[in-house]
Amino acid sequence: MNKSEFLNMQKQVKNARRSRTPRSAKYKNQKIEYDGLKFDSKKEAQRYKVLRDMQKDGVISELQCQAVFILADAVKYSGEPRKKPALRYLADFTYMQGDVLIVEDVKSDYTRSLPAYRIKKHLMMSVHGIEITEV
Repeated sequence: MNKSEFLNMQKQVKNARRSRTPRSAKYKNQKIEYDGLKFDSKKEAQRYKVLRDMQKDGVISELQCQAVFILADAVKYSGEPRKKPALRYLADFTYMQGDVLIVEDVKSDYTRSLPAYRIKKHLMMSVHGIEITEV
């Protein structure tokens, strides 16, 4: 393959990427932007609005979106060139209600039952002693 054939092939690949129709969301959710923040679903954005109003009214404090919790540190297996990344849980919302840290995740019935989520929920309680509130 000469240079011009290679460049032609790259243009075709680039054009094919552009012409693809956007894929539908995995769980039929619709991503939305609100208040300068991006949310994975309308339900999550609605919950943010409620929590934001609760914070304005002084019911909760220190509202954060997309807080990261480390569930297991990164590890390096013998015989492998790179470390495996740490296992993380990304909470939809965290906030303080009095002296108590609340961790919330907006879930549908289906995503609530997924094995990966159930394992992360278990590890959050086991490692950090934090129970995830599902909304």
